[in-house]
Amino acid sequence: MGKTSAAFVRETMLPPEPPPMRERGVVKWLHENLFPTPVSTVLTVLGVLIIWFLVDHFYAWFAHSVWNASSLPECREIIAATWGEGASGACFAVIRERWNQYVFGFYPPDLYWRATMTFGMLFVALAPILFSESREIRRIVLVVASVLTLLSMMELNAPGVWMGFAVLVFLGALTLAERRAGWLLIFSALYPLLGVWLLWGGSVWGPAMVLAGFGLGWLAFVLVGRISPVLAAAVAILAALLFWTLLAREVAQFAGWLLPLSIRAVASDQFGGFLLSITIGVAGIALSLPLGIVLALARRSDMFLVTSLAVIFIEFIRGVPLITLLFVASLLLNYFLPPGTNFDIILRVIIMVTLFAAAYMAEVIRGGLAALPRGQYEAADSLGLDYWKAQRLIILPQALKISIPGIVSTFIGMFKDTTLVTFVGLYEPLKSISDAVRNNIAWKGIYWEPFIFSGAIFFIICFSMSRYSMYLERRLQRDHR
Repeated sequence: MGKTSAAFVRETMLPPEPPPMRERGVVKWLHENLFPTPVSTVLTVLGVLIIWFLVDHFYAWFAHSVWNASSLPECREIIAATWGEGASGACFAVIRERWNQYVFGFYPPDLYWRATMTFGMLFVALAPILFSESREIRRIVLVVASVLTLLSMMELNAPGVWMGFAVLVFLGALTLAERRAGWLLIFSALYPLLGVWLLWGGSVWGPAMVLAGFGLGWLAFVLVGRISPVLAAAVAILAALLFWTLLAREVAQFAGWLLPLSIRAVASDQFGGFLLSITIGVAGIALSLPLGIVLALARRSDMFLVTSLAVIFIEFIRGVPLITLLFVASLLLNYFLPPGTNFDIILRVIIMVTLFAAAYMAEVIRGGLAALPRGQYEAADSLGLDYWKAQRLIILPQALKISIPGIVSTFIGMFKDTTLVTFVGLYEPLKSISDAVRNNIAWKGIYWEPFIFSGAIFFIICFSMSRYSMYLERRLQRDHR
């Protein structure tokens, strides 16, 4: 084997050289994100031209906007005096003058504090659910919600007793969030009844009877659960329904006679604006997810009758426009109820919106269930778990994680669809409230400004839900473990 030798071997290291300009800093970012390929370069240039076109056409209209005026003619006079005759500009003074209608609809102005307190406490109820593993985020959410809610209630002249109640709730939530965050879930469970009572008012014994029905159902489930879980669930539902149907009203009236505890009642036709949209949206989101899970499991069941009923329900609801269901809720549902029954219109709308969203949710979750490998089901069987324990501990956690983007997309679509309640006589913020504002001669002719304002609020809410879904996906990512 012959000896080989290099002609030259460097004895010293070369000094480090800076990277090329195109591989660092702003130039690198532009090259990687905007101009990586010829097609991307063309699309980038087209995008810049579109942005320039929009700015060139609409910048002056926004730049000349007026925020302080009492009517549309006054806005136009201010624009003409400031920018010259023929100048155009937005009249956002309508938002400044009528913000209360866009936010609260026709809710009594002296009770705005009740709706504000209810919305603030919504974050107390959501904090232990949405941010169960992050104490820092939970603390920030609760502190910001507490400060803003209390300041708003002071500005809206809330009574001292209710200010004290709100302070106690927020201080208790902040204390529990730092020490025993799990206990906040008790408030989360009670919040729907508290929120309904604060918004609609009336006797406290109505929501108390609803809670008593759930307690009676839970007691029946515990007693019968030793025999069969399925039978226990059926008996629990039957016990709660019988109590609510046969006894709840009489017991509530008797309790109200013994101890009258009530606040001023507000009719559903006084709800409107974003108060109405958020009420319907939050209720629909909270109810459609568990119902969608049940429907998805029913559609994948081995029992022919259960599967058939689930398929019929899902396909029927998905094959009918939401506006049709809303008309059913508004016009036809009363024909199937006993004479003299007063079924609240907002409750009817919430039921139909929930059913509509649950049908789509079921298909999203069914896709997540179908995406799981067969080995996960076999692993659950090998551990000796029954059907419900396997679903709760192994199958559903993985399926729901896979389905997060579809679930949040369904939530966003449902929240935006709350604007359709305008067709059943409710005053949603996008059209009905804008029409009510334009009925005043002072704002006759206003058009784009209300749509821009309402669209911006919808965007903020929907964008927040989208960002939370991304945060949840990152939090549940387990591929690196």
